[in-house]
Amino acid sequence: MDEIRKWKNLCKARDMVEILNKKYFQASYVQNTDEAKKKLFNMIEEGSTVAIGGSVTLSEMGLVDILRNGNYKFFDRYQNLPFDPDIVDIHRKALTADFLLTGTNAITKNGELVNTDCTGNRVAPMIFGPKNVIIVAGINKIVNCLEDAFKRIKEIAPMNSRRIRHETPCAETGTCVDCDCKKRICNFTTIIHNGIKFEGRIKIIIIAEEIGY
Repeated sequence: MDEIRKWKNLCKARDMVEILNKKYFQASYVQNTDEAKKKLFNMIEEGSTVAIGGSVTLSEMGLVDILRNGNYKFFDRYQNLPFDPDIVDIHRKALTADFLLTGTNAITKNGELVNTDCTGNRVAPMIFGPKNVIIVAGINKIVNCLEDAFKRIKEIAPMNSRRIRHETPCAETGTCVDCDCKKRICNFTTIIHNGIKFEGRIKIIIIAEEIGY
């Protein structure tokens, strides 16, 4: 990436952070994923309970392996478990975690966080439960308004559906058809308008690069 693009991305990240902080989130920006990892783990005390919400961004950063091999009590949703109830139990534990780490589907220029889930195990603890929520997002998640956020979610839904191997029409066609099949991944949509209720609980790291879906 040339220096002019890096500069433009940093400006975009800086401006977004300013907006988010005015909405009572605790936001900051970094240049790249290495800086994001360093900042993130400086926020998490050793021995803390930690959960992850499904996130391509965090997967691309290699956070699962770091948490597995670190001094944390990790509620590991990615381990091979024999039955769905076992996975659901981990999702429930995530609601009690000291830290939830996750990405976000979209951030509007008004400072709103917009997300759509299959099960709700990501959006629910973002809203309430864990003591701290740390959201990591690339500049590709920034959109102008709520309408653009919903449009973005529809555009990336087929990729997420195919990634997690859900048997949905969009996983075959690449286009959302607003299906009603059992494996539908777009079941719960939330908008976090601000962080004022529990000020400082939601921390947001904006990476001045494109990462994740």
